[in-house]
Amino acid sequence: MRTYRLFLSGLGNVGRSFLAIMQSQASLLARRYGVALRLVAAADSGGAAIYATGLDPTTILALKQRGQSIAALPESGIFGIAPVEVIQRIEADILLEATPVNLKTGQPGLDTVRAALRRGMHAVLANKGPLALAYTELADLSDMGEDTEERGDPRDWPALRFSACVGGALPTIAIGRRDLAGATIVRVEAVLNGTTQGILRAMEQGSSYADALAEMQRRGLAETDPSLDVEGWDAASKLTILANAVLRRPTTLADVAVRGITDLTAGDLRAALDRGERIVLLCLAERRGGDFHLSVQPTSLPLIHPLARMSADEMGVVYYTDITGRQTATTLETDPTPTAAAMLRDILDIAAR
Repeated sequence: MRTYRLFLSGLGNVGRSFLAIMQSQASLLARRYGVALRLVAAADSGGAAIYATGLDPTTILALKQRGQSIAALPESGIFGIAPVEVIQRIEADILLEATPVNLKTGQPGLDTVRAALRRGMHAVLANKGPLALAYTELADLSDMGEDTEERGDPRDWPALRFSACVGGALPTIAIGRRDLAGATIVRVEAVLNGTTQGILRAMEQGSSYADALAEMQRRGLAETDPSLDVEGWDAASKLTILANAVLRRPTTLADVAVRGITDLTAGDLRAALDRGERIVLLCLAERRGGDFHLSVQPTSLPLIHPLARMSADEMGVVYYTDITGRQTATTLETDPTPTAAAMLRDILDIAAR
């Protein structure tokens, strides 16, 4: 049995879902993979708790249910300490970064991930901000860097994994990097923001924009700052990560043309249906000559298109290639649990190295 010591930074919807998964899947992890998980530190906006022999997920979940900071835990709690400081104090194998997305500075997640990788700690991210703003830097600190003779064996570097950042449990990155190996990707179409997908489908059914957004917030699916969803920046950050990690195109958010859904009306959506089409917030990477054109914008797709057939709770990706044809995957997610499950998938990928 191999025990992995974890530091969970961020105890919002995804972080709390991961704590529940730690408990529900513990027996399966031991039996099938020979893996045990021990939470040696956790942090939220109020501070952190550090306990080398392991924090109890049930106790933490109860504390958060009462609206308290994890820093309030007796003996192990520390008010006001930043996650990057926790990195320097603990001995852990894997950082789990699930703090709110910040697409202006990437903080506090960016500095936390930097510090973890520099200490040789593996990093699993559900927070898109650090990767959207500093993918190349973080890749160079990890096994995701360019394969060169000077770098040596990638297994000598700490792992950087981020399945949860590009469509929840949707294996967007795994398909592009592993399953399409040997092929040239010529086009990618994707619906990677569940909040806008839910809003658009609800508006088709007669809900107002405001009511549809409120429902996505109630279910814990919208970002902490929902403007990131509806203005298209959450989707753009995911497309930026995909372009870097899968298309091997050095990309920043500035390279993506972005338009959100805030100007769409129920009339626009009904008119599209009358034409035999459905409007989605489409992430598009289209090869033009020797480069890709990247965009996120509301797009009408024919109803026979795989992404137009999806329900309100689905996200999906379509890869077009030269030798493997068209590859399509979708995911149905009604709460944050699948995103947390993607973090577990990444831990097991690291364990298999």
